[in-house]
Amino acid sequence: MNKNAPDYKKIYSEMIPDKFPDKSDSCQSILNKKELNTMDIITLNTIISRKDSKSYNQKLKSYDRHTIFEILNYQKKHRMTNVTAARHFNLSRNTLQKWKKIFQV
Repeated sequence: MNKNAPDYKKIYSEMIPDKFPDKSDSCQSILNKKELNTMDIITLNTIISRKDSKSYNQKLKSYDRHTIFEILNYQKKHRMTNVTAARHFNLSRNTLQKWKKIFQV
């Protein structure tokens, strides 16, 4: 793990019981992992996100190359269209299309 990267496991382990105690059980299986990867963080965000803050949270997202490939592979594995994959991962269809063009998938 990168020294400068935030300790997401610690952040979520402290935040969820305090701010989202009703969702603590659903997040526990992910928080029990030794290390969290980017897909785990996206899943945690999806579980705890509120509908009213979705547009605000969307502006702050960024993805590394590994996560982009995971998303594109998930789409391919589950035979999803850009529309269904975009809804599943809360992304723009244009973003998925751009990633496919850039990475020649």
